[in-house]
Amino acid sequence: MNNTKYIFVTGGVTSSLGKGIVSASLAKLLIARGLRVTIQKLDPYINIDPGTLNPYEHGECFVTNDGAETDLDLGHYERFLDIATSQANNITTGRVYQSVINKERQGVYLGKTVQVIPHITNEIKDSVKLLGENGDYDVVITEIGGTIGDIESLPFVEAVRQMKWELKQNCLTIHLTLVPYLAAAGELKTKPTQHSVKKLQELGVQPDILVCRTEHNLDQDIRDKIARFCNVSSDSVIQSIDAKSIYSVPLLMQEEGLDKVVIEKLSIETKEKPNLNKWKKFLKNQENPTSEIHIGLIGKYVELQDSYKSIVESLDIAGVSNMCKVKLKWIHSEKISAKNVAKKLSGLDGILVAPGFGERGIEGKIEAVRFARENNLPFLGICLGMQCAVIEYARNVLDLKKAHTVEIDKNTPHPVIDLMEDQKNLSDMGGTMRLGEYDCKLGKDSNAYKAYKKVTIKERHRHRYEFNNKYLDFFEKNGMIATGKNTSTNLVEIVEIPTHKWFTGVQFHPEYKTSVETPHPLFIGFVKACMG
Repeated sequence: MNNTKYIFVTGGVTSSLGKGIVSASLAKLLIARGLRVTIQKLDPYINIDPGTLNPYEHGECFVTNDGAETDLDLGHYERFLDIATSQANNITTGRVYQSVINKERQGVYLGKTVQVIPHITNEIKDSVKLLGENGDYDVVITEIGGTIGDIESLPFVEAVRQMKWELKQNCLTIHLTLVPYLAAAGELKTKPTQHSVKKLQELGVQPDILVCRTEHNLDQDIRDKIARFCNVSSDSVIQSIDAKSIYSVPLLMQEEGLDKVVIEKLSIETKEKPNLNKWKKFLKNQENPTSEIHIGLIGKYVELQDSYKSIVESLDIAGVSNMCKVKLKWIHSEKISAKNVAKKLSGLDGILVAPGFGERGIEGKIEAVRFARENNLPFLGICLGMQCAVIEYARNVLDLKKAHTVEIDKNTPHPVIDLMEDQKNLSDMGGTMRLGEYDCKLGKDSNAYKAYKKVTIKERHRHRYEFNNKYLDFFEKNGMIATGKNTSTNLVEIVEIPTHKWFTGVQFHPEYKTSVETPHPLFIGFVKACMG
């Protein structure tokens, strides 16, 4: 009999309290005890996935090995747990309703009136149980997006209520809430937490554990007060104090005994003591760098830094691997021009041109690439950043003055970046890009090969446009080399300039495959080049 345990994490009072970090931290602690754990995210928006959302709306879109466009929290899950997630790890209201409506059209419900209860809630429960059905995991942690009280999350909370009733001792709910500090009164206030829990109780869910975000330590009197008014035991009131690094949170949660309380409440048998030696070593190195570098991150969404979350974390983790503090200078590509590029990029040890879509800011990215190339400054271009490197080289080295990508200029006389052949007859925008993991064969004696130390790699993609192979010989005869290719399609995956200190553009997204315990080799190589 399958005895998988299910943990739900909800949030109250306000958004952005860090449900994803707390969920990932708990999963890390349970894995350190020898348990098999995975995490999924339930998102209450009606989009099928975040693939068509503007990064200003939702931050970064994270891509899994199987090609799912998902919430950025899955990036946190993978970086913390060093495991791959999949389509099953991110469920949206849109996907739930789409599945139910498709079943209704197919006659699955045999003429019944289709309703939120039971049909929508059953679909949600099936999606949650999917990860635990085969017995691959001892624990499935499900983070519910949004804030308790939001209309759109009500079906998810109702599904939680039903699962707590059905699974009894195999199901547990953690509620993340806020205990604000009022400077004028000099006090921590528990009332927002009380009201948030009361709202959850009104929906039929009694939380088993409260995790309280706070700027100041909660003394025992405060914990007892919260416990008394919220119907939980005092040892189930867990403090989550602001931390310097998100990677400190698992250790803080361990000090608070979160994993111990969870194991006791779910009656999980585990003889192993948590082994977090690698994690502690990472934190020690993070806190004690021996050098410092400054990298310019060039993008058009820099006002919302979550738009580049995986890139930021990948650089930070690679810095720790090199015992180096990576300081980022956020530079809006729209504000870069030929006249000011030297001033904008002065004092940098390296430049990373970020991915993106559309015309806005692309000329600024191209100018940034030119500055890096002409000044022998270490450069890493990701997806559109790689394409900008190709365009810049075509214009300024190969003298193809009007070279461009057909994404921006359909009538360019030199389409050095063209629409992929299998994309030309598509009309739907959602989920139709080249997505997920593909093989890439590396040329030896390249930056990429020196970083990966192997010939064949697998990386994740998210794009519609590609290097136009009609121009490949011209590029290679004049100094820009294709050092990585997909052997089945001949798609150029990596371009480099061998005469440059370190100049690499990649069509894939290496930031999607980095974790604390497995830093990405390409970012390690880039940071090392910047240090040099």
